[in-house]
Amino acid sequence: MSVIQKIRDKYAVVIVVVICLAIVSFLLQDAFFGKNSLIRRSTTVGKVNGKELEFTEYQQMIKNAEDRMRMSNGALNEQITQQARESAWTKFLSDNILSAQYEKLGLAVTEEEIKDQFTGKNPSPIITQQFTDEKTGQFDRARMQQVLASISQDKTGQMRAGLLQLEEYIAQSRVSEKYLSLIKQAVYYPKWLAEKQIQDNGQTASISYVSVPYASIADSTIKVSDSDLNSFINSHKELFKVEESRKVDYLAFNVIPSAADTAATLKVLVDAKQELDTISNTDIAAFINRNSDLPYYDSYVSKSALMVPQKDTLVTLPVGAVFGPYYDNNLIVYAKMIDRKTLPDSVKVRHILIATQNQQGGGLPDSLAKVRIDSIEAAVKGGADFKALVEQYTDDVRSKPTGGEYDVTPSTDFLKEFKDFALEKGKGSIGVVKTAAGYHLIEVLEQKNIGSAVKLAYLAKPVSPSRETDSRAYAEANEFASKNRDAKTFEKTIQEKGLNKRIADNLRPMDFVIPGIGQARELVRWAYDSDKGAVSNVFTFDNTYVVAVLTAVRAEGTAPLEDVRPSVEAEVRKQKKAAQIIEKIKSPASLADVSKATSQPEQKADGIGFGTPFVASMGFEPRVVGAAFNKAWGTAKVSAPIEGNAGVYVLKVDSYQATPGGQDPASVSRAYEQSMLSSLDGQLFTVLKKLSKIEDNRSKFF
Repeated sequence: MSVIQKIRDKYAVVIVVVICLAIVSFLLQDAFFGKNSLIRRSTTVGKVNGKELEFTEYQQMIKNAEDRMRMSNGALNEQITQQARESAWTKFLSDNILSAQYEKLGLAVTEEEIKDQFTGKNPSPIITQQFTDEKTGQFDRARMQQVLASISQDKTGQMRAGLLQLEEYIAQSRVSEKYLSLIKQAVYYPKWLAEKQIQDNGQTASISYVSVPYASIADSTIKVSDSDLNSFINSHKELFKVEESRKVDYLAFNVIPSAADTAATLKVLVDAKQELDTISNTDIAAFINRNSDLPYYDSYVSKSALMVPQKDTLVTLPVGAVFGPYYDNNLIVYAKMIDRKTLPDSVKVRHILIATQNQQGGGLPDSLAKVRIDSIEAAVKGGADFKALVEQYTDDVRSKPTGGEYDVTPSTDFLKEFKDFALEKGKGSIGVVKTAAGYHLIEVLEQKNIGSAVKLAYLAKPVSPSRETDSRAYAEANEFASKNRDAKTFEKTIQEKGLNKRIADNLRPMDFVIPGIGQARELVRWAYDSDKGAVSNVFTFDNTYVVAVLTAVRAEGTAPLEDVRPSVEAEVRKQKKAAQIIEKIKSPASLADVSKATSQPEQKADGIGFGTPFVASMGFEPRVVGAAFNKAWGTAKVSAPIEGNAGVYVLKVDSYQATPGGQDPASVSRAYEQSMLSSLDGQLFTVLKKLSKIEDNRSKFF
């Protein structure tokens, strides 16, 4: 006990200090190493109304969007990836903004509703689209029920997961329909307002007026200070509201092929041309596809459809002759005449397809398909209705609505056997053709512009810059970047050397394309990570090296004076001129007094309508038009001075005229409501976004 007491007496203060330090360190640990710590980088890419989007969740949303886009676009590229990012971000915003609206209104979708969307009398369009019979174009309820029944036997769980996704999509669609329906039911244009509109538009005015143009006062006599300009901006903040953006000036050092690069490309082509001169037509396709940057096109093209340089010379070449070299954009080309035929440049045909079995299943065995197409051919030649047979038998869903008809040209992408029959047979010809799709019964209905068509092979190579050329361009860009490390020197050197400076303005945080450069996400990211006046190192883009200077940093809010000075100066100067003119006019008793005080003539204007703010003799002057229908003045008094767009006006109404053909208030109301409803779908979410608190930090991650 004495030892413990001794520790208490001697080390009590030390122990208390240690405990306090431990508590403080525990509290600081979260501040410095927690999820939103000062040291650890935040993983939140954005927020909407307090709801956070974590980086991992956003990445998964992007992947889902990419998967959907890949199905329709094939391989991914930077542009599709960027579109996927925007799509995922929009989904995050809409899900959270709209779900909050649904919750406030108590909107929901029950399980019974979801079930009814599958099995009810009127299934969801989403379901009918999924289970539409390709041949009939009708909803196949039996197939849907078969698929639903088979889900319970799916051991992988993939079908169940797919069904849940579909149900979720339908639920979102249904609750959105309910919400939009409620909003649209609130669109109302009352009868009294329609009657007032009809009354206002039911007469025109004839006026006499005196106009004192602002141009009558020299700009040089009006002094405008920065204080005046800033005061105007502060009084009209909505007019100068801007989003966050950056502005950069940049120099592009393009990697342009040299004469030596052109000579090297030409040598490769000349060597290959020796084989092109002698190669047989049977081997030409493989040779071209192996040696040329233009793949071999094994078809005929009419002269009118031939879109290449030197086409007048090419179409007259003898078969087997080679012409070139010539330039086609960045390609050096040799062209060889493979064959020439007399063909129509356009043919209308109709056909019936009996599909044969393939790797994807479907279709008839070859022998049965041949028997069926032969019997259809016999029926057609015996006088049967071709269109009726198309409707009954064809397996070509795409041409079925048009009675099996297609327009075929020598350059149309059709199956070769089908196209050869269409182009080479005469009008009225009927016959059976076998293709990879099956058996076709084809009838040639019409042929136009029969003339020469050619088959050409192109041996082409691009003139690409060599490594030495590329290195020279990079060295030039790097030298400029190293010697011009501030905005002042950057601009001075450009002026002294007469260099071609380019400007990229209004760069947004998630932009990835800059006009004149192309995909340039790295440059945009640099602009948001740098201070105004900073000069970049060399950026490497496609055949271009870029050095940039950050010339403007704009925060979200009101535009700074330096960005809007010209337009603000014009408005403030106009206001000061208006004040001078009004002071000179004072309160006139007549137009004659105004004319005398300002040395401006009296003028007249007829047919002024309240709903049309444009006056032929004045231009766009809505204040003047409104004043013409001010009951306080009527036809007895002259108006007070009116500050218009082009000058100050004083007017007197000479007379009002009633316009014939009054409108029905109900029709006016319906027209207004329809106009509002048609624009509501596109504008509603935009308005909800403006009312939401959104924080977008994605540019810090991408």
